[in-house]
This record gives sequence, structure tokens and C-alpha cells, in this order.
Amino acid sequence: MPSRDWQLRIQDILQSIAEILQRTEGMEFEDFMVNRTIIKAVLYDFGIIGEAARNIPPEIQSRYPQIPWRLMGDMRNIIFHEYFQVELEIIWRAIKNNLPLLALQLQEVLESE
Repeated sequence: MPSRDWQLRIQDILQSIAEILQRTEGMEFEDFMVNRTIIKAVLYDFGIIGEAARNIPPEIQSRYPQIPWRLMGDMRNIIFHEYFQVELEIIWRAIKNNLPLLALQLQEVLESE
């Protein structure tokens, strides 16, 4: 039996997304890339997102193929195991271009299930 229900894992992802967006609100990339405290906090939350995504049951993942479950887990692996390869430009683009949509998609999953 999993240690947490998958719905709680999705709530964890949504909370991490909200915290990333709150921490980076009003920032430009130049501000982000020199603020080590914000970078580390954001990377930690991306790690939570990836770990939680990896623990969503396959049957749920297959019902929502538009959600990048695998990519979230892969980002976690890079952040924690290949940390020297993290490219802040990619992290920044994910924050600005992908996280708001991902939050909406995950909210829809919770409402539908």
C-alpha cells in the first residue's frame, strides 16, 4: 500500500507549483539566476513535483496522457542525481511556460476522479 494516496500526491504537486510561482513572482530571469536561495528553494520544489509524479498510479497517468508525468520524474532525477547538469534557463522556462498550465490540468484531474 502506498504511503500516501495519489490525490494527496497531486495536492503536493499543486502546493509546490504555487510556492514556485509565488517565490518567482515579479522576477526576471537575471534576478532569478543570481539568487541562490530562490534557486535552491525552486529546485527543491521541482524535486517534490517529480517525486510525487512518480508515485501517481499508472492507471491514473494513462487516463491523463497530456500531463508530462515522466518528464516531471526525469526533472527530479536530474536535479537530485545530475545536479551539475541543471540548466537554469530550462527551469525558468518551465516556471513561466509550463507550471501554470500544469496546475490547471492537475486540478482538473482531482475534480474528475
